[in-house]
Amino acid sequence: MNAQGVNKFRRRVLVATTSVVAAIGAGFAAVPFVASMNPSAKARAAGAPVEADISKLEPGALLRVKWRGQPIWVVHRTPEMLAALPTLEQRLVDPESTVQQQPEYCQNATRSINPTYFVAIGICTHLGCSPTYRPEVAPDDLGSEWKGGWFCPCHGSKFDLAGRVFKGVPAPSNLVIPKHTYRNETTILIGQDEGAA
Repeated sequence: MNAQGVNKFRRRVLVATTSVVAAIGAGFAAVPFVASMNPSAKARAAGAPVEADISKLEPGALLRVKWRGQPIWVVHRTPEMLAALPTLEQRLVDPESTVQQQPEYCQNATRSINPTYFVAIGICTHLGCSPTYRPEVAPDDLGSEWKGGWFCPCHGSKFDLAGRVFKGVPAPSNLVIPKHTYRNETTILIGQDEGAA
């Protein structure tokens, strides 16, 4: 003890003990806080690939699947639908799909791995609306040159059955094609590149 009656050794022990206990308490408090920053199982699953069963998808029909909170369209194109695609090229903004709105393996005339099935993210490239599937040919409201595709009623954008945007509409680019692959003849895995493990 010193002249004032203060035991410096005891004070140092108490300060050190308090500091250690505070550090341990902070560590225990930090663990759940840091753990809360990790994505939940639901969030991890939201980004995971999803399967689309096309075994019962009839010719001309559209299947909707959800992946990463986005609508995914799978269309079973008929031979007539496929035959119409080349006849539209003069009316399209990017008929050769030179803008990277699709994986390299879908940068072809049908924008697909298997020409019979078209896979796209169902969101208009203008302002994010979801266009309406209009497979009928020459309906009164879309004109005699319409050969099927998507029409966005919000602002009038039009896309053909390969998701290519028509000239003179607000949408600036073709529909986005997500990465995908075929697990077998009846199952498409959306969210994983072709050939990925």
